Amino acid sequence: MKKYFFIAALLKNKYILSVLIFTLWLCFFDRNDMFTQWDRKKELEKLETSKAYYQAEIETTKKDLNDLEYDQTFFEKYARENFYLKRPHEEVFIVEDTLSGKSNPTIQ
Repeated sequence: MKKYFFIAALLKNKYILSVLIFTLWLCFFDRNDMFTQWDRKKELEKLETSKAYYQAEIETTKKDLNDLEYDQTFFEKYARENFYLKRPHEEVFIVEDTLSGKSNPTIQ
């Protein structure tokens, strides 16, 4: 019974009541409530993982670009694998793997 009177006395205090209402308003009814903040945090984590992925892709692309500029054998290999280019008097056969959907050119 004492707890009930203690809680009732706290709720009669206008300062405690206003802080309680303000806290409830911020937690549940505000535009930036707890649930919105939770969703934004999850979205930020997704964006950070995709940022790391794209930074790794940029690094590999820069490495490939550097190799293409300065390494003639890599340039030829890249052109043959990605653009199916060939030398004169060569034939290129494209064999598609039906299970994985990838194609591998065979040069003869």
